[in-house]
Amino acid sequence: MFHLYITLAYILPNIYVFFRIRHLFISKAYRRLYILIYLLLFAFYPLVGRQSASEMGAVIKALTTFSGYILPFYLYLFLSVLLFDLFLLLNLKARILSAETRRSFSFRVIILSTMTLLSVGVVVAGAINLNTIRVSKYQIEIPRKNAVNDHLRIAFVADFHIQQNTSIGFVEQFVSKVNALKPDLLLYGGDIVEGDGENETTEAVEASLRKIVAKYGTYGVVGNHEFYGGQQQGSFFRRAGITLLCDSIVKIDSSFYLAGRYDQHFGRRKNVNELLRSITTDLPVILMDHRPTEIQEVSQTATAVQFSGHTHNGQLFPLNFIINSMYKLSWGYRKIRDTHFFVTSGLRLWGPPVKTSGKSEVMLVDINFK
Repeated sequence: MFHLYITLAYILPNIYVFFRIRHLFISKAYRRLYILIYLLLFAFYPLVGRQSASEMGAVIKALTTFSGYILPFYLYLFLSVLLFDLFLLLNLKARILSAETRRSFSFRVIILSTMTLLSVGVVVAGAINLNTIRVSKYQIEIPRKNAVNDHLRIAFVADFHIQQNTSIGFVEQFVSKVNALKPDLLLYGGDIVEGDGENETTEAVEASLRKIVAKYGTYGVVGNHEFYGGQQQGSFFRRAGITLLCDSIVKIDSSFYLAGRYDQHFGRRKNVNELLRSITTDLPVILMDHRPTEIQEVSQTATAVQFSGHTHNGQLFPLNFIINSMYKLSWGYRKIRDTHFFVTSGLRLWGPPVKTSGKSEVMLVDINFK
């Protein structure tokens, strides 16, 4: 069903764009050429983008990379055409432009070129945004209870989506960025690796991730993509030096409990009360859950802080508005009752290599125990 929705979301707007551009901007003499070019570009994403990594030679890999930019390009071309159509509706009343001006060759060239270049520009900016890691800094206070320490610095990431075509340079950039922050604890909030984790870049990625230095180590939970790829056993995580918490809890330095939940895709997932039943209330509880879907329930427990990902903050504007309507907290920080909630927009993404909503971020949270 998911792929059906993606297909429909790609085809239906393109039908609208195809006919509106042809009607508004293309002279009869150029319509056959327009149809040929449009259909070739339109077919490029579904045909080339479905090639598997094992089928890729150098040329196919380059074409597949290019195809990833087609979907967001058409998204923003669709929005541009839609905005122009809204302007034309307004123009019926306001009479801003005359019919003669709108039909002139120079006007049509200028408007179509502007919409095309604007769409390309947004995609380029989104690709740059994706590949630029930013740090979002937060500072909170939670009750000390019987904690030995009075401060904890946590670096949190999710949605890395490591796969064969993941740039090792990006991974090294991430490792360098995290080490520069000097966290006490690094947490991975799920959807870290795609597939079974066995590909040409696996060893290099694992070796790079093992270079991360954190006082209390690195911990993670699995997301829905680990479920799809059969990574719930955690072989990639073990090799990368990441301790998985699968509906389990660890006590760290006599200062806090760290708990991690299975993703909702796992049938044996415990509810949050069942998970926390095994611990006492003498120390603060920090919880990881890949999806921020049970915020209200968690806020009624002893959990002091919860970290989540999954939403990507929509990844592509204006999808972030849809995502925001689906979750109580789709990105950022919010305190509900006595629980502090953090939802990251993700370190990377799934699908088109463009991010126009949110950022590729590492959340850095300084916790003071009071």
